[in-house]
Amino acid sequence: MLSFLLSSHEKQPTLTDIDIPECASGQIRLRIGACGLNFADLLMIEGKYQDTPKVPFTMGMEVAGTIDTIGTGVTGFAPGDRVAVFGGKDGLAEYGVFDAARAVKIPDSMSFEDAAAFQIAYGTSHLALDHRARLQPGETLLVLGAAGGVGLTAVEIGKLMGATVIACARGPEKLEVARQAGADHLIDARTEDIREAVLALGGSDIVYDAVGGDQFTAAFRSCKPEARILTIGFASGEVPQIKANHLLVKNLTVMGLYWGGYLTFRPEILTGSLAQLFAWYDQKKIRPHVSHVLPLEEVADGLALLRDRKSTGKVVIRIDG
Repeated sequence: MLSFLLSSHEKQPTLTDIDIPECASGQIRLRIGACGLNFADLLMIEGKYQDTPKVPFTMGMEVAGTIDTIGTGVTGFAPGDRVAVFGGKDGLAEYGVFDAARAVKIPDSMSFEDAAAFQIAYGTSHLALDHRARLQPGETLLVLGAAGGVGLTAVEIGKLMGATVIACARGPEKLEVARQAGADHLIDARTEDIREAVLALGGSDIVYDAVGGDQFTAAFRSCKPEARILTIGFASGEVPQIKANHLLVKNLTVMGLYWGGYLTFRPEILTGSLAQLFAWYDQKKIRPHVSHVLPLEEVADGLALLRDRKSTGKVVIRIDG
């Protein structure tokens, strides 16, 4: 089978023909239909992601497909079931073996492309805004990187939870995508002073930051007293340094959110969040925005779209045509 294999952090990953994996106890094997790409994939190639597997490994963190085989001890699933899995790796291949505990059945109404674009992006934003920040209706939410894979879902979920949403992105085309997702106010990060623009709107109660760098600093300075700042990622490449005395003056709270980490210490929080999100999808309250769907042979092009910030929402690789 074809697999997008990373064999060394000194070399770029390549499509490689490897054996179809076998199921062990507690595992399922998928004929993979689609795999979502993430900024974390770029960090893995450089060996900079916090959960980078030991090389060599097949890349691809989140997948959707049809169960082909189940291992001994697996209950609740059968061959032919349509599922989504956050495996952390092994998704950019024609077949993949995953722990059954990480699989969730997907609604009949959900395509594999939507399912592969769904878990990390929507899961991150829902867990961040609901479980961590405790967003309340009527609060003002500032989303940095609002047209990106996770940022766009924060706009959508924030609006669904009753927030006034300020979307910050680079350029009118990306801002239009955020507007269509429900943003109430738009800030062009290329041409506007983020701090002044947010303060002119009354400041923010919650900052959702997947960018870092100068945008974090500007957003930090535009917070209301008792605001909560969510650090989601650092697409700018610059990790902010926070002065604790500035937190003190405004009684601010800064909190991190690593969605995949909940699998290891509180998986019930993650699975409960996903259940809510799948219900919203089935009720047509949320819909993934997928800007590009590419074949497995064009994974490198898909990663380049993320690296060069030329995508909006998610980039998905279609595998089982």
